[in-house]
Amino acid sequence: MLLTGGLKSLLPHVLRRIIRCNRLSISNTSGMAEGYKQANIVILHKSLADDFEKFCRANDGPLPLLYRSQPGDWKCPSLRSDSDIRTDCLQYKKYEHGACTGSLKSLKEYSEQLKDMVTFYLGCSFSSEKAIQKAGIPIRNVEQKCNASMYKTSVPCNSISMFHCNLVVTMRPIPESKLGAAVSATSGLKEAHGAPIHIGDPGLLGIQDLSKPDYGDPVHLHPGDIPVFWASGVTGVEAIINSRAPLAFTNSPDCTFVTNLERGTVSSSGGAPQVHCISQDPLHFSIVSAEAAQKINTLETLIGVDPGERGIGHLRRQGELLGASLALSRAGSVLVTTGFPTHYSHQPPEENDGPPGALAIAAMLQALQKRVAMVTDRRAVELNTKIIEEAVQLGILKKPIPLLSYQRENANSALMFLCENGNPERPRFDHLVAIERAGMAADGNYYNARKVNIKHLVDPIDELFLAAQTIPGITTTGVGDGGNELGMGKVKDAVKKHIKNGDVIACDVEADFTVVAGVSNWGGYAIACALHVLHCCATHERYLRRALGCPRAPSQRPWLPALPSVPKEEKLLKALVQLGVRSGKTASLEMEVDGLPFYSTHSLMIEKLLQEAQH
Repeated sequence: MLLTGGLKSLLPHVLRRIIRCNRLSISNTSGMAEGYKQANIVILHKSLADDFEKFCRANDGPLPLLYRSQPGDWKCPSLRSDSDIRTDCLQYKKYEHGACTGSLKSLKEYSEQLKDMVTFYLGCSFSSEKAIQKAGIPIRNVEQKCNASMYKTSVPCNSISMFHCNLVVTMRPIPESKLGAAVSATSGLKEAHGAPIHIGDPGLLGIQDLSKPDYGDPVHLHPGDIPVFWASGVTGVEAIINSRAPLAFTNSPDCTFVTNLERGTVSSSGGAPQVHCISQDPLHFSIVSAEAAQKINTLETLIGVDPGERGIGHLRRQGELLGASLALSRAGSVLVTTGFPTHYSHQPPEENDGPPGALAIAAMLQALQKRVAMVTDRRAVELNTKIIEEAVQLGILKKPIPLLSYQRENANSALMFLCENGNPERPRFDHLVAIERAGMAADGNYYNARKVNIKHLVDPIDELFLAAQTIPGITTTGVGDGGNELGMGKVKDAVKKHIKNGDVIACDVEADFTVVAGVSNWGGYAIACALHVLHCCATHERYLRRALGCPRAPSQRPWLPALPSVPKEEKLLKALVQLGVRSGKTASLEMEVDGLPFYSTHSLMIEKLLQEAQH
């Protein structure tokens, strides 16, 4: 028997001869013939071939099609000059009516049946191993001398006729410091499944126990490793099982077909992908192109100007807008809150900074087909109902959004509000957004910028953000321009040091992401624009859809009309004035926000944001 030590450096044609002679003392081809592409194979009756090809095209992340043979063709000249699919895999699996009925070393005894069968050669993640290693990243299963771990997920593939199944993934433990390198190394290798489809908690894919893979062997994580999941060609096996085809063959997982094709070097469009953590509980990372990330960082810089000279530059943390928008991009259900009753002697006491930004966020979320609701003070429900109706009439919102109020009745009120039957394992929302919402100070009161306590006008919506910190799966964003807004607790030390009256007014309640803007509405506009940028980013869009289905064509961007615009925001501000909602700084019922004129300040900011987001 041939030992495995030198197999990784063997040329494919030499390795093929060894496999044919059954002289290998190994159970998988991981790490062999470094630098050459490997393939999974599916062999089925010619009457099913067209539908299976369509299934592959509809799910090309797990099933990148390298070659489809003619019926009865055992060779694959485009992948290997002298191949024989009957003998060129270490081991095969036989399936009859959806059941695995045998493991085989050769298919020669089925030569007669194979005359009416078609072979599909599908890209394999083993082809990317050399690229991962060249990036200085260890391949843990190779180190541990075992097969890679593969798992069935709860993510459904796109169905075609009789072919349907959930996605299967390969897990590789990657040191956290090497996540970006792993994504960069694989993102251009489309025929080897490309970039990961998930990074972080396996439970988000429906995988309950990493120690119990459905295929392959358990691979142990080292301290500091993060589980990273790539789409797997074993998805094809699940499709064959579910199709209940009378007869089909596949290679055994980890016993792939080694081709003569060298793995090329492919660069990613949009620059090297970046990896960002968007949740600690459960641990979850997202992917975005460098180009899209730079655009969003530029948006954050644009809104970070300080026209009121309040010292907000000391509160800004670069990258918060990117983190917030990445988290919102993956959210399915979002709760938005706004409302700062700074004008306590007027009716209504609300200022006009906040509602326009909140509606800009809600409009984009709506257009991206996410569930969105708004929570406000009970005394302000009537006002906000009118504002939402105006937004629908003006074309800002496609339809009204649910408007809720929150009251503390007992210690479990926040949990009951956020989760079905108060069960933290069943949250109603993935993300909470507060924009220009009065935030609770360290003494339990709520203050405007002039240090006036307005607690009697504010319902304790902060409790929802505090409760969210204890509920896995809910992330939060706070948008503010002075440090006394809900969510600004993350920068409270800077607020106390640099903002007038900061030692008293600073909000004590943190959000996961803190977006600081010269005017809070600008933060809302920037989030809407950032979501547009992300959904135009091919790298991020692929990650969101788990590499299933087809990329969205540039002409198919139904969310574009939801972007804020000067005409829409001008009409909305006029509607707010008519409803008696005043400018924050001056209490004026004019076309201004925070004492800054709409036409020479806010309209220009909207135009700058749109220009950056759309160029």
